[in-house]
Amino acid sequence: MKSRSHDQSLSDSRELDRSYDPLTGHPPSKPNRKTIKQRLLKLLPCFRSGSSSTVAQSNEADEDELSTVRYRPEGLDPLVQKTSFSKRELQVLYRGFKNECPSGVVNEETFKSIYSQFFPHGDSSMYAHFLFEAFDTRNNGSVTFEDFVVSLSIILRGSITDKLNWAFNLYDLNKDGCITREEMMGIMQSIYDMMGKCTSPCMGDNAPKEHVDNFFQKMDKNNDGVVTMEEFLETCQKDENIMQSMHMFDSVI
Repeated sequence: MKSRSHDQSLSDSRELDRSYDPLTGHPPSKPNRKTIKQRLLKLLPCFRSGSSSTVAQSNEADEDELSTVRYRPEGLDPLVQKTSFSKRELQVLYRGFKNECPSGVVNEETFKSIYSQFFPHGDSSMYAHFLFEAFDTRNNGSVTFEDFVVSLSIILRGSITDKLNWAFNLYDLNKDGCITREEMMGIMQSIYDMMGKCTSPCMGDNAPKEHVDNFFQKMDKNNDGVVTMEEFLETCQKDENIMQSMHMFDSVI
């Protein structure tokens, strides 16, 4: 006989992926139509193009699948509290995450492999490494569903300050509270490597350094060779182009 905790975990997971209707105790009667959320997910780690999700599954199939999962997310209510997503949106996100990451987590090598599919003409491995570390908020070498949706919530629906804090954390590679020229050079070089020869107009070999020089000329207010969080936030909030880019994904999901 299964323990009560196992039954609860199974119920929470079914509620997340909508393979179980908590009101009726049965699978939903018909699948939801594909939405822009699912199309967006194909551009994010753990979601390969051409994948499909089945909304209704039998209880037996769910139980067999969950028995192989190494990590189960917490229930819907805590994630609703931690993110800006509704229960329905979390169910759509989890269904896709579970289909492509049945173990419940994604490691860095898998993350890089998936990310590389969207930049076939360049080398995205280094930028994917930096991005993975930003998603890996527990610093344990893996990204769980909670890690994924918390960061996604900030990127898509966070306040301007939240989004800028997340970007700063991405650029601050050693997490010491400031961005050095070396760190920014690493980020910019990884972006140019990822884009390969597909940039228009074509960028010269010196383009990453020029970008870093411009970044520090604008951001490093006291000319001490590093950019602090305060300098970063103040400069970005006064830059109209940066502010417009912060709203780019506001209505995606």
